[in-house]
Amino acid sequence: MNSTKKPLLGLTTEELKHISVGLGLPAFTGGQMARWLYQHHVTTLDQMTNLSLQARQKLGQDYEVGARGPIASQQSADGTVKYLFPVGHDGKFVETVFIPDGERATLCVSSQVGCKMNCLFCQTGKQGFEGNLTATDILNQIYSLPQAERLTNVVFMGQGEPMDNLDAVLRATELLTAPDGYAWSPKRITVSSVGVKTKLKRFLDESQCHVAISMHSPHHQQRLSLMPAEKAMPIAQTVELLRQYDFTHQRRCSFEYICFAGLNDTQEHAQAIVRLVQGLECRVNLIRFHAIPDVDLPASDAHRMEQMRDYLTRHGVFATIRASRGEDILAACGLLSTAQREVVS
Repeated sequence: MNSTKKPLLGLTTEELKHISVGLGLPAFTGGQMARWLYQHHVTTLDQMTNLSLQARQKLGQDYEVGARGPIASQQSADGTVKYLFPVGHDGKFVETVFIPDGERATLCVSSQVGCKMNCLFCQTGKQGFEGNLTATDILNQIYSLPQAERLTNVVFMGQGEPMDNLDAVLRATELLTAPDGYAWSPKRITVSSVGVKTKLKRFLDESQCHVAISMHSPHHQQRLSLMPAEKAMPIAQTVELLRQYDFTHQRRCSFEYICFAGLNDTQEHAQAIVRLVQGLECRVNLIRFHAIPDVDLPASDAHRMEQMRDYLTRHGVFATIRASRGEDILAACGLLSTAQREVVS
């Protein structure tokens, strides 16, 4: 992709119309471009066949579609596929994970290269923060996915903290749900967060997509030892914010909870979770810890996780144990990192 040209992918219909008028083309050309991008998923301007040759030539002087396919992939024994996508123009990459499951197919997309949050248990946090993705980079993970037509759901749970790159994330979800974009239901999209003050509230106000909060402990001091973000926005404060929104209909609120043996998987922790979320319509997803280098945290076994799930369920908190997918290719929860990647030509 020629880095001197601007991508059309990631622009709204109104922005595409503005470009058209600026080039001396009819405003409706912008609507045509939007349909080619978000309904037909073209990769070149020449494929926009109902635009005149002159219009395509004018566009091509400064613009391009902006789609870039993955440059590498790995397939797990369980069918999960991890892709490496180029982002920006400085040799950086992000990992994106495609998770097929019967008739469902979920894509776990990244919003940043690395992450500032530095959660103890997450490999992405060890990478450090290397930059925000643009809306183009975020959408391209979906747009250029080989299995894009099979997708039923997208989760913003890959590399990065979505609320730390909120403008780009909101633009991407807007285009995914807009009638003249992908026209998806917001029910197909879940955006995760550790809880970022002011940003989480803005997301809840401006989007109808599902929200998933990384909890990992109901106790302030323990969560702080696992997640530095607890200092700026404690989990109790996050839950109080969530109580201001309606999750009794189609929009869903969930909590992600990685289980560490003897550390946060006790009955006392389960009791504290029940007290913390009492009265909030939500679910808790229990996740097995996937070991990362230089982090001495023990993983809970299946029996302890089942005990915790059953306790929560008996006490009115819907809980599930999330199946681990793609661990053999380092695609499971907490394992994504591009820190060691070399530029692939």
